[in-house]
Amino acid sequence: MSRALTWSTLGGALAKGLFFSVSALFFTRVIGLSATTVGLGLTIAGAVGVAASFAAGYLADRIGAAPVLVVATLGQGAALLAYLAAGNAVTFAGIACVAVGLQAAQRTAQSTLLARHFTGPDRVAVRARLRVITNVFIGIGTAGAALALLVDTATAYRVAMLGIGLLVLLSGIPLRGLRRAGPTVTRVTERGRSPLTDRRYLAVTALYTVLCMQFGLLTIGLPLWVTGRTHAPAVTVAVLIALNTVLVALFQVPASRGTHEVPLAGRAVFRASAALAVACGLYAAAVIGSPVVAVALLVVGGLAHAAGEVLCEAGSWGLAFELADPASAGAYQGVSTTGAALGNMLAPLVVTATAIDHGTVGWTVLAALFLGAGAGTLAIAKGMFRPAPALPERPELEMRH
Repeated sequence: MSRALTWSTLGGALAKGLFFSVSALFFTRVIGLSATTVGLGLTIAGAVGVAASFAAGYLADRIGAAPVLVVATLGQGAALLAYLAAGNAVTFAGIACVAVGLQAAQRTAQSTLLARHFTGPDRVAVRARLRVITNVFIGIGTAGAALALLVDTATAYRVAMLGIGLLVLLSGIPLRGLRRAGPTVTRVTERGRSPLTDRRYLAVTALYTVLCMQFGLLTIGLPLWVTGRTHAPAVTVAVLIALNTVLVALFQVPASRGTHEVPLAGRAVFRASAALAVACGLYAAAVIGSPVVAVALLVVGGLAHAAGEVLCEAGSWGLAFELADPASAGAYQGVSTTGAALGNMLAPLVVTATAIDHGTVGWTVLAALFLGAGAGTLAIAKGMFRPAPALPERPELEMRH
């Protein structure tokens, strides 16, 4: 199981690195779309991804997470190849909805597999290792895209997009052996509780949605802030993203140890929110001073940001797994990944409307949002907020090979 997910994640991450680097240029220079059209199409696709995250969880409970993961992976590969045939805004938006929706379904199915096939610390540990692999190979894929960017022709971008689609299709091959990877939970003796009636889980997910906006802060907010409001050179953006990638790869697994215990997971999320608030303050301060001072503040802020990211993910995984009803693992993981998808969808709007538009005041608002979300999560994890009744006793899950 772990090996199959590792190889599949590796191939998918290489494809992501390539896609992140060349897709915007392919959409605008090869298909001929405006940047506004691309942004609108991807926003619509993001909304589809939110719905797909949720629906995939319920589907995984009914037919199994492995089939959902395989079909979603192969379907996404086919959708990425279909971009080569896109000729206008309508076909682009339609393909984007399919590609993004299936990618969201993949995330839900993978989380459900981890919830059903592993227990306690193993679930969080495997999830952490997969995230490290994802970050490392996204970086390698980004470096590999340099050739297409150097050639800078329509043919080069088409070849890159072809490679992206093929890599995703190939990443589905290891998944074919999931049923033979070890004991699997394929059905339950009683239908589990719906996460939509579990107010505690919904509260944790809503707070995680807020914390997930940190990713948009790194990929959207910082580039705009560094280049538009500070004296730091533009290359600082690449340095900050590279620094984040390296630190996450080094520290995600250690940060995840022990977070399978709910109180420790809540504490990790709160510490993450404090680190993110510190990062917001340092980013805001970078607007003053010389280029050297600005770079120094941004780098230290990047260190705090990376610490917040690894702690937030580690704690949130533990809560998402441990607070869920194991008899409805798919539905619960679907709700959790829906929260992440919502956070990613809202991040561009929230980050630009706060930090980028209002400077220090906006950064302060973001810091307060992160701190509030972390404090709320800690309160729930420590049992200070119990809106949901205890889960009833359930019969043992039926196991089979």
